[in-house]
Amino acid sequence: MVQVDISQLTGECNTWRESLRQYRDEFGKDKVLLQHSVSNSLSKDQLQEVEHLHNQFHIQLINIHDLKQSVKIHERTLSFEINSSEGLSEQTISNHENLFDQYQTLTQTLQDLRDEFSQFLSRT
Repeated sequence: MVQVDISQLTGECNTWRESLRQYRDEFGKDKVLLQHSVSNSLSKDQLQEVEHLHNQFHIQLINIHDLKQSVKIHERTLSFEINSSEGLSEQTISNHENLFDQYQTLTQTLQDLRDEFSQFLSRT
């Protein structure tokens, strides 16, 4: 049995999910802004960039959803194991660390997409 601060783990999960919700909302709005930019006269290169950004928003919104669901399932496991006599398993702790790595990787990707979109908007 592993001794860890349960409130820290559940707090981290809540923080990750809230952050992912904020990205989801932001990228949903950005998709609308991107669609409005198409109403302007754009070059062929700009239209290709619009298509690329649209695809990236779609893909990243799916990634956000998938990671949020994984975190939610992990939280249920934490809750179940907390209430069991065994306590948290090594596997659950390992899963938590893996989810944190996934969260960090995804947030870096989302930041990069945010920057790319900002640059696109400044050029159009």
